[in-house]
Amino acid sequence: MRSDLHDIRLALRSGTTDARTEMAHSITAAESPACNHVFTRTLFDEARLEAAAAGPGQPLAGLAFSAKDLFDIAGQPTPAGSVVLAHAPAARADAVAVARLRAAGGALMGRTNMTEFAFSGVGINPHHGTPTNLADPETPRIPGGSSSGAAISVASGAAFVGLGSDTGGSIRIPAALNGIVGFKNTARLVPADGALPLSTTLDTVCAMTRSVRDAVTAHAILAAREVVPDARPLSGFRLAVARQLFQDDLDPVVAGAFERALGKLSAAGARIEQIDLPALSELAQINATGGFSAAEAYAWHRLLLERSGAGYDPRVAQRILKGAGMKAHEYLDLVKARRDWIGRMTHALEPFDAVLSPTVPIVAPAIASVAPGEARDEAFFRVNGLLLRNPAVVNMLDGCALSLPCHAAGELPVGLMVWHGALHDDTVLAVSGLIEQAL
Repeated sequence: MRSDLHDIRLALRSGTTDARTEMAHSITAAESPACNHVFTRTLFDEARLEAAAAGPGQPLAGLAFSAKDLFDIAGQPTPAGSVVLAHAPAARADAVAVARLRAAGGALMGRTNMTEFAFSGVGINPHHGTPTNLADPETPRIPGGSSSGAAISVASGAAFVGLGSDTGGSIRIPAALNGIVGFKNTARLVPADGALPLSTTLDTVCAMTRSVRDAVTAHAILAAREVVPDARPLSGFRLAVARQLFQDDLDPVVAGAFERALGKLSAAGARIEQIDLPALSELAQINATGGFSAAEAYAWHRLLLERSGAGYDPRVAQRILKGAGMKAHEYLDLVKARRDWIGRMTHALEPFDAVLSPTVPIVAPAIASVAPGEARDEAFFRVNGLLLRNPAVVNMLDGCALSLPCHAAGELPVGLMVWHGALHDDTVLAVSGLIEQAL
């Protein structure tokens, strides 16, 4: 993996490299076999011009970023990984997130592939092909989703920042499965203007990077705010590990990596406590009528499905159509139940600075095991449910979370998730940086 954004910016300032050279490296990576099916549209000529025009003092300094296919880019349609919107009217302006990254000196490489309409954590796309996880050269494995192409653009060296979205884990899942960093900020901190929605209640605009310090930079740009540093050592933070839900049915590789990580952190002085969070067991019942994503996605897609339903990925259409059955009183009950649940979870987490969990309970399965096909639908939905289970808790909490690698060399990637409730972003980032150093 190429150096992170932080190190390349230092090299730019020292004059040992320049933005044009770094852009050439990014384009070479983007054109390599590692990036097959990663980009739905490339913007290399424009990126070269943006790199040349940027200054070394800017936060992104002319370095490459990618944008998930659901973000508006002026003059282009916004297909969101679909074919039914391929000829939609062009966007009149960049999405706010894209505009902020460009204003910070970022050079946009192109639009990245994704699960159609962002409705899956697996990363399969039957229309544009599926990007392949780079961690296993022998077996093609899923990239995770829905921000699949964004993850591979970062892992391959094509981009330093992979702009995406996270509704139930769509940044953290691919980050975990590809051995990179994904930060889901508190949703309200970054405007979603110009991003095609999945769930207006749960959607979060955020990014993947190669390091925690790069995640801090990307978040500061996207949220247009300064991240407040915390000078405490690792031993100065009180950390929790939830006994319920998060550690259920762990793949042996994930279980081993998580236990080793906790051991290393304890040896480095971290204060880690096992705690009970009984409210976690209520989530299945709270979402029994379908949850926010299906209801809100159906509200957005219902007319498009009537006109062009045959063009949808059948698995995505199936999930969206589940929202058709939710009654108004059930939706309002869901809103109320979530508010009450957040209040009880917030109270339970108040004594702690952050919670540690496996980001997802499994390593990346082979693409062949979940590829399109009715015979594999059961396996697909089982894997999708497992991938979404842990990270979706944080979206329901309206919280913030960062996934960083915690696996050993030679193992398939495993993510460690550092999380808390709303507006604990700076603490989660600070703790994550210290954990990254300790591991």
